[in-house]
Amino acid sequence: MTTMLVELAAASMAGFTLVVFAVQFAARELGCWLAARRLARGDAPSEGVGVVVAGMLGLLGFVLALTLSFANTRYQERRDATLAEANAIGTAWLRAEAIDHPRSAEIARLLVDYTKLRADFVRVGLDAAAIEELNRRSNAAQSVIWGHMAGLVRERPDPIIAALQASLNDTFDSATSQRFAFAARLPPQLAWLLLGMATLGMAGLGYQLGQRGRPLRVLSTLLVAMWTAILVVILDLGSARIGNIRTSTAVYDWTVQGFEGGVSVPALPASR
Repeated sequence: MTTMLVELAAASMAGFTLVVFAVQFAARELGCWLAARRLARGDAPSEGVGVVVAGMLGLLGFVLALTLSFANTRYQERRDATLAEANAIGTAWLRAEAIDHPRSAEIARLLVDYTKLRADFVRVGLDAAAIEELNRRSNAAQSVIWGHMAGLVRERPDPIIAALQASLNDTFDSATSQRFAFAARLPPQLAWLLLGMATLGMAGLGYQLGQRGRPLRVLSTLLVAMWTAILVVILDLGSARIGNIRTSTAVYDWTVQGFEGGVSVPALPASR
């Protein structure tokens, strides 16, 4: 069931939203029907239903707030990791360009392709095979770049080369942090808890309204739509590769644009 919902959300967020709305709407209608059936049998309305429903909805709102904070934190971690990686790549490229050596020039060229590769990793959707292939290509690119770095260190073990080495190490560490940030997602248990609590809350609300003989279908349907919107946004925000709230790759594009033209060393200014 979880796999089916994930695939539905990946294929169409609108379809996933419709399913969540339909489930809550059906739960509210079921609650109204049960209350109407009880009244039709001549049973007296249950006392304290309003208090229980208010408690259910209040608890649901509290859990929604906590979960929204959790999902927003995961989203912010992905954005921060993206910015940190792009900045680390840019620093490594500048230091490689500043060194007059064939190996450093090759490192700078490889970093341009590596930046595009990392942007593809952020951009790819929920395709396990594609993600694994991008990770494999990233690791291979890192090995080639570090091989040139090792050659530089053996030829010129000086502080300038050490600075480039530190920048490349930060770049590769940032890739690991980015991969970890994208692997962290909203726990399925928490997602099911939200959906279950929302469904039960709508059923309780429907039962309460049904007992009064006034279903208030228009207003309660608006409430169902609001709960659905909040649930979908939380699930979307907490998912790295599902939905419409995705991490932008603009920082990688800006980094690649900064590589254009390379670095030119101007002539010495005339002495005065």
